[in-house]
Amino acid sequence: MEVKPYLELRADLARRDRSLREKVMTLEQAAALVSDGDKVGIGGSTLSRTPMAMIWQLIRSGKKHLDVSRSIVSSEGDLLFASGICDRIQTSWFSQGIVWGISKVMRHYVESRQTRYDEWSHLAMGLRFRAGAMGVPYLPMRPMLGSDVLRMRPEAMATHCPFTGEDLLLVPALNPDVALIHVQRCDAYGNAQLDGLSFMDIDLALAANRVILTTERIVSNDQIRRNPDQTKIPFIAVDAVVEVPYGCAPHECTNVYEPLFSHMDFYTAKVNADPVAGMQEYIQRYVRDPASWTDYLGLLGLEELLDAARRGRSMLND
Repeated sequence: MEVKPYLELRADLARRDRSLREKVMTLEQAAALVSDGDKVGIGGSTLSRTPMAMIWQLIRSGKKHLDVSRSIVSSEGDLLFASGICDRIQTSWFSQGIVWGISKVMRHYVESRQTRYDEWSHLAMGLRFRAGAMGVPYLPMRPMLGSDVLRMRPEAMATHCPFTGEDLLLVPALNPDVALIHVQRCDAYGNAQLDGLSFMDIDLALAANRVILTTERIVSNDQIRRNPDQTKIPFIAVDAVVEVPYGCAPHECTNVYEPLFSHMDFYTAKVNADPVAGMQEYIQRYVRDPASWTDYLGLLGLEELLDAARRGRSMLND
């Protein structure tokens, strides 16, 4: 596994344009910032704040050989594997969601060796992004020493603490080429505010060499400044801002909308019945055929979108 040395990370950082400038662009323009073979970090976790619109656009743009990492992968992993744009996913859990169980799509592509799934523990994924954000090559931990997960991860190195002599495990840093992160709101410069759990997104943003933000809405810089404590990702870490309402659908965006459960029920029933043909039919209808993200949302259905938004507001009011 390649771990970038500190001086190389520092040189990458020095080359970045960290000026205060407007970074608003379209999905198509943002997708052009992702190159074939890139290591791509995905923000959010499970069904929460998945940058689905950006993943949707990467598939439509025909990207190849992406190496994806995320804290916990859900149905977006099915899309990444079945579309052919992703060769490997590194994560601590890969399912279609807690409700629907293990993905038969993932099992097909991994067991047939068409793709690769590298499993780490939850803590290990978090520490790997944290190490990447800190600019250090590794961080120590203990839990995986007592897990069979370690047998599958030769990249991690067992050692002894030089101070106490205790057993430790060193997990390598993750520094993605590009991070895809969805937020509730940000300004045109990329100052992003997150509601609810931030998961590993702050470390991911600092660890990645480029950051693409999709957002439910772009707000003024004055509004951002009124609540500076809510700004979790600063403009100096961001390269692109794309306003895309319902950008996580059919997943959720905290305090904005809940998951589209009816569509997820339909999706999992279809693709689990036939992980190959069912998945390709789904990708054709919902990813390749729509002329725009708005058309895709139209396929999901206005009634279901409004119901998800109502449930999202209800959670906020409670």
